[in-house]
Amino acid sequence: MHEDQPWPGTWRTIAYQVLTLPVRIVEFAVLLVLLVAGIATTIVWVGIPLLMLATALTQRFADAERRWLRRWLRTPVADAIRKRGDGRVRNWLAQLTDATTWRDLTYLMVATPIAIVEFVLGVVSAIVVPLALTVAPGIGWLHGKLALTLLGPPRAQRLEAKATRLQASRARGVDAAEAERRRIERDLHDGAQQRLVSVAMTVGRAKAKVGDTQPDPAELHALLDEAHTDAKLAVSELRDLARGIYPAVLGDRGLDAALSALAAKSPVPVSVSVDIDERPPAAVETTTYFVVGETLTNAAKYADASDIRVDVRRDGDTVIAEVTDDGRGGAEIRPGGGLAGLADRAATIDGVVSVVSPAGGPTVVRAELPCSW
Repeated sequence: MHEDQPWPGTWRTIAYQVLTLPVRIVEFAVLLVLLVAGIATTIVWVGIPLLMLATALTQRFADAERRWLRRWLRTPVADAIRKRGDGRVRNWLAQLTDATTWRDLTYLMVATPIAIVEFVLGVVSAIVVPLALTVAPGIGWLHGKLALTLLGPPRAQRLEAKATRLQASRARGVDAAEAERRRIERDLHDGAQQRLVSVAMTVGRAKAKVGDTQPDPAELHALLDEAHTDAKLAVSELRDLARGIYPAVLGDRGLDAALSALAAKSPVPVSVSVDIDERPPAAVETTTYFVVGETLTNAAKYADASDIRVDVRRDGDTVIAEVTDDGRGGAEIRPGGGLAGLADRAATIDGVVSVVSPAGGPTVVRAELPCSW
């Protein structure tokens, strides 16, 4: 899961700040009583069951916090991966030596005093609009960053997962590049090459006619017209093939012009909004172009849509492209499908493609493409 904390929504943040305080007070009190009583009575063995209960509740409370963070603050914190042992006692001992357990406990102890401050701020923000629009989301963003640090996986585990993900995406990228090479070879063989062979044969026939003692001008004219037509078709097919590899308008004029050209060719009305001040790297531009282009093609073919919106913007070091259509919905990323190909293309630069498409629509295809990797 992505590690960056997005900017949370204003009212979701205020609701989170106000509603979670009573729960946190209960969590804090229960854990504190169990820990103090357990440690104090460990010498007579009574404390062991209390500490085991405190450990189990710590995990349950922390898992609930992760769900709330994802829902209310849009914090991309992953579910915990914990050590396990055979049997109840060995399982507890394994969890005691697990850094995740102690990180969960630290967050729960720290979150309660923070929640008191956030509660006051949330109540005031619900009344004072300027605070609601500026300060409250900022505090929510900071809370999400703290949660990612304590409730997210340890740094070594994050780096290992990232390395695994990059290795898999690079492998898929190699496969995609090989498939693209075969497609280009097939298109050249079946298209432009056949046209050029036809041109050569037609010119050869015309040359043979010229060698006749009395060539027929009308026949020669027809042969040259045929060769000329085939030559123009070959040039057109080569131009289309080159555009499929890297469109010239993208390199010359950037994403706005290139996506507008795609929208103009769509059989479904498309509105395009591009808000990017500084041009991203060429790899990001190319990936954005093909993601949007393939999505527009899919929407026109399968979605039964009457309106499509394309929104491309830059958020820090990430280019975000969203394509929304009002079609029938039901789209999903399937292995070997077109959307899976887009996800693989995006993954080659450590990007992510997600699809939200409930039955009945609308469908939103979102690509998040980092400008540095």
